[in-house]
Amino acid sequence: MINFMGEFWPSLGNIGITLAVLSAVVGFVVWRGRRRGSKTIALDAALTVSGLWVMSSLAGAVIIVLKAFTVDWAELHGTTSVWFPWPTDLCSALAMGGTTTCQSENLSDFTVEGASLGLRLLAGSAQLFSMAFSTTPAMMLAVICFQTLRGRTFSRTVTRVLTGGAIAVLALGIVSELLGGVAATLGLREVVDQSSQWYPMVFQLTVTPLPFVGALGLAALAAVFRQGMRLQSENELLQRETEGLV
Repeated sequence: MINFMGEFWPSLGNIGITLAVLSAVVGFVVWRGRRRGSKTIALDAALTVSGLWVMSSLAGAVIIVLKAFTVDWAELHGTTSVWFPWPTDLCSALAMGGTTTCQSENLSDFTVEGASLGLRLLAGSAQLFSMAFSTTPAMMLAVICFQTLRGRTFSRTVTRVLTGGAIAVLALGIVSELLGGVAATLGLREVVDQSSQWYPMVFQLTVTPLPFVGALGLAALAAVFRQGMRLQSENELLQRETEGLV
């Protein structure tokens, strides 16, 4: 995910630079493939992008681990049971003549200054699981492209990677969502007095359908590749028998 926070034009410019660099890398791969007369340009580009994705995730994981031991603050990203009301200025008539309804917003993204080592490790673990969840598709894509370039599209390696990826997506998706909520609630409990109205008395844990849908899709794709591997083996056997008869 590409994410920049700040003023509109600087943030938009940073996103543009990131996309331009990515486009330049893909363009270079396509140009080199055409120059060499390659017939697998799309696979080469997909392998390059997925490889960069995995390497950037590994670098991000190292940064997360270092931050957990070197800084005194923790970044929390998870739903809590605390709801903060909008400012009263927004709950009134606006200059344009419209009105806004006064509501509350769930606290889900915040930073705890002076966090304990345990909280920093828990928050870092939640971030690592979330990063692993989002990187798993890139790892699978890299393996599939590499095997296809070797002429082994329908192989046991690909089916095992897809099956393992389905299990990983399911497990990592559930754990990352649960850890995010647990870390956020414990982060508030660490800095808010228990007598305060903002003290979260309960945990608000949420698991979305995304891990289940992703795992089901990957399992189905693994079955498709497994069927393709079986048909390929039958065709190869039939070809050998035909050559033997000739």
